[in-house]
Amino acid sequence: MAVAAAASVRDADGYRPPTVTGLADLLDAHVRTRPYAQALVVTGERVHLSYRGLGALADDVAARLRGTGLRRGDAVGLICANTAEFVVALLGAARAGLVVAPLDPALPASQLSERLAALGARAVLVGPEATGVALPVPAWPLRVDVSRAGTATIALDPGAAPHVRGAAEELSDQDALVLFTAGTTGRAKMVPLTHSNVAASVQNTCGAYELGPDDATVAVMPFFHGHGLFAALLATLASGGRVLLPERGRFSAGTFWDDMRAVSATWFTAVPAIHEILLDRSEREDPGPQAPPLKFVRSCSAPLNTATQRALERTLGVPLLSAYGMTESSHQATSEPLPGRGALKHGSVGRPTGVEVRVVDRNGRVCPVGVEGEVWVQGPTVARGYLADREGTAYTFVDGWLRTGDLGALDGDGQLSLTGRIKNLINRGGEKISPEYVEDILAGCPGVAEAAVFAVPDTVYGQRVGAAVVVREGESVGPAQILRYCRDRLAAFEVPDRIELVATLPYTAKGGLDRRAVQALYAP
Repeated sequence: MAVAAAASVRDADGYRPPTVTGLADLLDAHVRTRPYAQALVVTGERVHLSYRGLGALADDVAARLRGTGLRRGDAVGLICANTAEFVVALLGAARAGLVVAPLDPALPASQLSERLAALGARAVLVGPEATGVALPVPAWPLRVDVSRAGTATIALDPGAAPHVRGAAEELSDQDALVLFTAGTTGRAKMVPLTHSNVAASVQNTCGAYELGPDDATVAVMPFFHGHGLFAALLATLASGGRVLLPERGRFSAGTFWDDMRAVSATWFTAVPAIHEILLDRSEREDPGPQAPPLKFVRSCSAPLNTATQRALERTLGVPLLSAYGMTESSHQATSEPLPGRGALKHGSVGRPTGVEVRVVDRNGRVCPVGVEGEVWVQGPTVARGYLADREGTAYTFVDGWLRTGDLGALDGDGQLSLTGRIKNLINRGGEKISPEYVEDILAGCPGVAEAAVFAVPDTVYGQRVGAAVVVREGESVGPAQILRYCRDRLAAFEVPDRIELVATLPYTAKGGLDRRAVQALYAP
């Protein structure tokens, strides 16, 4: 039996995170007790949509989907930017008992079709920007219209949903989502997440940052990725806060601070690449006296170098908290704490949030404090495995533990520091080199904005170290100065043998460095 949802509260005994059972009841407490509180701020005109209004739209979508022949536990795709249509479709489908698979609208039609077919989605809900894309299953356009007064209506006319075969046959009505992993080095894996996974993730995120009805954020990260979905959208709505959805549903550095002020944002979360953009623009776009009431800023999904962290903290006047997670762990697994709630250690991604973390050697033995090994995670947010991939599931999920493929070490206080990805290691004559570590050093060099380190094939050593470096606008630093800086801070075998100055680096749709593209561009 479902447990009634409850809002986040602060009382004499301290903070209590919201009580939810999954996606279907995420809004219930606020619709019941705070119906006219703002839930979303949408469109370029920044129109407010209340919890009551959002709940009514989700119920309308659910009712229409139930009339299509879809059964509880069936999978449907969702192709949409960070707009009201995404939120309404997600929550409406969940209330109808369906399993939702968000997809990146920027993917070519061939990849969208491949993922939908592999999953066995019976239909796909599409936002206005994705209408007209040829897909292998029925595409049902959804439009949400919100007036200046906050009243809203939907346009959705779903038809019959054909029966199809695919990985969705492994799903049940206990499942809420199917998320696709990055897929930059091969076919994307399908990760099923239950309503219990979702609830635990939301509660852990809310608890880590003590989110409540007074908090607000701007949706910087895309919702088809766990970072934007769990941290920015679901945690905020579950805790009763406000989420501003930028115009056209995507991050814009040019309007970011206006958006933050418009919603009186108390925090935001982004990948390091976006933090770098904001830092580079800070001299001419400082929020100034009209700055929003920020409490903290969060960084996740890629390594954040300490130079950027310190610089942005000085610029914004609030702590920048690093977090760590994976799709397979329903996003967040660790985070640095809020000020006053624990020690902040630059270079660390904090302590576990609602899960257990251990570091093991190549034989599966737990490593001593301070010794590097593979990071493993166990807890209520961890997925049960991959869909239609027994081999991948057997390797990655071991006795309830998730093998992350990340290298790291735990200190005496239980704080986790990441040192790289196992598959990214460069083997130079037997010496294993972490590209992430070398990138962190390079990023600290005066005049360097960002860097990507890659393996260069070598007939003698097997591999050498190469680096593509972006220099900050107006700076004149060159390869010779960068190499001198590296030699003072890196072991001789870690110093790049080749440095190429480039205008930009390639990134994935989720905001992480696209290492496959870097290798193809600069390694030959």
